[in-house]
Amino acid sequence: MNITTINNTCETEKSPNPGWCPSLWDKLLCWKTSKPGVLVYQACFNELNGMKYDTSQNASRYCKSDGVWDEHSDYMHCRPLETNNPMYPDPSVVYTSYFYYGGYTISLVALVAAVSIFVYFKDLRCLRNTIHTNLMCTYILSDFTWILTSTLQEWLADSNSACVLLTFSLHYFVLTNFFWMFVEGLYLYILVVETFTRENIKLRVYMFIGWGIPLIIMIIWSIAKIITSLETEDQERNDSCAWMAPHPVNDWIYQGPAILVLIVNLIFLSKIMWVLITKLRSANSAETQQYRKASKALLVLIPLLGVTYILTMVGPTESGTYANYYSYGRATLLSMQGFMVAIFYCFVNSEVKNTFKHHFLRWNDARNLRTSGSRRFTYSKDWSPNTRPSVHITDEKTAGGA
Repeated sequence: MNITTINNTCETEKSPNPGWCPSLWDKLLCWKTSKPGVLVYQACFNELNGMKYDTSQNASRYCKSDGVWDEHSDYMHCRPLETNNPMYPDPSVVYTSYFYYGGYTISLVALVAAVSIFVYFKDLRCLRNTIHTNLMCTYILSDFTWILTSTLQEWLADSNSACVLLTFSLHYFVLTNFFWMFVEGLYLYILVVETFTRENIKLRVYMFIGWGIPLIIMIIWSIAKIITSLETEDQERNDSCAWMAPHPVNDWIYQGPAILVLIVNLIFLSKIMWVLITKLRSANSAETQQYRKASKALLVLIPLLGVTYILTMVGPTESGTYANYYSYGRATLLSMQGFMVAIFYCFVNSEVKNTFKHHFLRWNDARNLRTSGSRRFTYSKDWSPNTRPSVHITDEKTAGGA
């Protein structure tokens, strides 16, 4: 029976009772008359556009209480038997997106808490923690942009300008991750290895490295992307954003600097660890201990960034169980990077823990004095952890903790 015959049969059927939903042909299936307030199910169609579909699954359409069919039929479960159809992704792709959403959400919560701690407590304000805060901000921006882009993917297909803006922003914020990690390595390298002090490099220089250089790189990438789009004759897919599609040449404009940053940071790290192991082995000062803690944090985070970045470019090409596990693992590592940064640079930071402890003790003492009727506890608002006898670091240079 062809489509025309089915359509004619569907239209000739009469509703047995007034107020029922009449027979309806939605160009795919014929929906029989149904009583109101019922969700009607039927098997999916056999074939569409030359592709065989799984008839063991059901489509559905709701008959409203006023006897009118819902505007659309639900064909979500009607999938082609071929698994490589891009319009109906494999379930593993859906599960992978869940890993990304979950990981980015956890990272966002942890990063916002960490940045709030560094901003709220004036005792923690120094050049080193300012660098940490900027690094965390790049993760907040990149994670949020990814969630926004993924959530609005269908809408972006109809809005080319919004798609270009979000794609540019996502690549830019990811690139700033690497350059602020480079700033972390450079700052620690100057403190531990070089003889000149950190005053030779001001905060504005670090800000230009972390935010300015990635912006210049992305502008060059954008120009190359525009030129490529103009030179490409295949412009039939006007309903999709071409900027989201990877390009084998243009993408190296921002991928190359990211890889170079990782290599330079690994060189910094090797020299830092060499100095700590050979020259400072016998020393046991507070300064040395702080350098070691900072180096341990960098030792964990730099390889983490490098491994996850390589995993985004290299992986199994054939589908299967191994490829699915690989995609789940990659999604977890990529989405949890911000969480790891917040853990190592804030939550397990001894300086942050000491600040929390000191503020809690001070608050507790003030409360006890007030409740006992004694005079109100006062303190200088210029207090800093460097004035406490329990801390032996007297300047920002020696405060090299993670």
